[in-house]
Amino acid sequence: MEDARFEDGGERPLALKAMDADDLTVISALVQDAIVPMGEISYDATHRRFALLINRFRWEDVEAAERRGRPVERVQAVLLFDDVMAARSSGVPTGDKQMILSLLAVAFTPSEDGMGTVEITLAGDGAIALQVEALDVTLKDVTRPYVAPSHHIPKHDD
Repeated sequence: MEDARFEDGGERPLALKAMDADDLTVISALVQDAIVPMGEISYDATHRRFALLINRFRWEDVEAAERRGRPVERVQAVLLFDDVMAARSSGVPTGDKQMILSLLAVAFTPSEDGMGTVEITLAGDGAIALQVEALDVTLKDVTRPYVAPSHHIPKHDD
């Protein structure tokens, strides 16, 4: 018997849920290097939801793209945080809705009472902190994949 491969799933969009820190590490890896226009970030305090419409790099498709000799891809996705009691940011310009941010990581730090803080780390020393009652994160692709405009795999200096 052979392990399932990503290609076996076809081109179905991702739809993932994180309810604990381990789950969140998977989502964090998949959203690394996502492009986020400032105008596509919203916080609805009444419904306790924080959402980002991201253009995520399809890390899960890199091997298949290289093997087939085709360009790497991005896809629009919603990154949704529920049970958010408060949101604050540091180093994030709020006036320019056209400003483009680059998402580097998403992490969770629990507190003693089961609540905790989700930290969204952005390139350029920016960060968004979400105080959550419980960890409840959804990542869902909402468009078909498209060729990454740069045609390159994102790289980070060590």
